[in-house]
Amino acid sequence: MSATAPTTTPVAPPTEALAVDASPANPWGRARLLVALRRVVGRVVAAVLVLLGAATVVFLAQTLLPGDRATLLLNLRSGEAVERTAAELAPINEQYGFDDPLAVQYATYVGGLLRGDLGVSYQRHAPVAEVIGGQLWPTAQLALGALAAAWVLALVSVVVTAGRRSRAVTAAGSGAEALAASVPHYWLGVILLVVLAVNLQWFPVMGGTSPAATVLPVLTLAVPLAGFLGQATRDEFDRVLEQPFVTSARARGMGDTGVRLRHVLRHAVLPAITLSGWALGALLSGAVIVESVFSRPGLGQVLVAAVDARDVPVVAGVVMFVAAVYVVANVLVDLAYTLVDPRRRS
Repeated sequence: MSATAPTTTPVAPPTEALAVDASPANPWGRARLLVALRRVVGRVVAAVLVLLGAATVVFLAQTLLPGDRATLLLNLRSGEAVERTAAELAPINEQYGFDDPLAVQYATYVGGLLRGDLGVSYQRHAPVAEVIGGQLWPTAQLALGALAAAWVLALVSVVVTAGRRSRAVTAAGSGAEALAASVPHYWLGVILLVVLAVNLQWFPVMGGTSPAATVLPVLTLAVPLAGFLGQATRDEFDRVLEQPFVTSARARGMGDTGVRLRHVLRHAVLPAITLSGWALGALLSGAVIVESVFSRPGLGQVLVAAVDARDVPVVAGVVMFVAAVYVVANVLVDLAYTLVDPRRRS
């Protein structure tokens, strides 16, 4: 009796290998790569359209404001609010193109934005990009520090108090998040300034960019944002705790803290990640109030001074900068969402 050789059935490569193999011999890998590229291109195109819409609104706001721009510019330079003659206004109109057709002015403005030219400050007689750039770092330091602090506060609150804790602990955590989310920046800033700086003297009263002077402004921006992030994460955290993979991890002997940090938190933070793009832009907007409360240098002080002086190019430049931060941050958040959630990669 002759023996026959056993036959083997070829085994298909795992899905993970197909996800990264984009060679011509692997059409599935190329298809997934095309999906990812199409998503990135779509986000970039949408971002450009949003920025173009913001630029259009800012341009119309500058051109449709009551009053003559040439007269306003000359009055700012001289410090006197007087009527100007046509001979005085003609050189200004020619220099800045105020007499050009509206379509020409719009094309010139958008072309300048593409080159990074935000115009010239009426009050400071300097390019708006330089005015903003000179005060950008203190505001960026404040906003990024507040975003990081808000994430830490929100995650600690959710991990410690959410999901299968006692009813009192869960209610305390949820109530603290709701209270924090409802606190206005200006009120919280004044309270922190009076209590921690004036009464207890733990921090300097006058503003500055030193680490000690940055703590209170960061907390003023971070606490309300932490409330929003905590509320967005808490419900998802409770839902994920009921998933089968969590039960499986517990059955393998993993402790409660390990399950929360290694398995549940990764999925629960997805809604909060979606909010982070909005949050960064909101922090820049809130910095206007916080920098005024704490007499801190930054874009907030620049914007307040420009509004008081009716320095329209600086106001428009700050608005466009904040809009660009909103758009870019949301694009980056969408990409980060894809990295955190593998289901969006296919």
